[in-house]
Amino acid sequence: MIGLLVLVILVATVATALFGLVTTALNRPPDQVHRIAVGICEVLLVGQAVLAAFRVFGGVTLPEQSTFLIYLVVSVCVMPIALQFATAEPTRWGGAVIAIGAIGTAVAVLRLQGLWAAGGV
Repeated sequence: MIGLLVLVILVATVATALFGLVTTALNRPPDQVHRIAVGICEVLLVGQAVLAAFRVFGGVTLPEQSTFLIYLVVSVCVMPIALQFATAEPTRWGGAVIAIGAIGTAVAVLRLQGLWAAGGV
């Protein structure tokens, strides 16, 4: 995995989480800006997933390869699901739902990095 990409993803997910919490505190439902923030995170996550999948299926062996691949799929799926839940019934709590999804995604990305580093790659 590319360390700089991991850092950019972590910054994007933490910024999205903070934005969601701020809009919740301001009593505002999710809007187009939330969709854009989640979209940016998702583009980064898909890019990371594609790069990591190519490397894993291209011959890189990891001690916990199946766990790594599961975390890879989870990291890509959480943010769109959170956005769907947040916008299905727009209330002030939609931002908090997005924030929780972003925090969960950040944790998954950190775990991915740990699994990759454990493989010595």
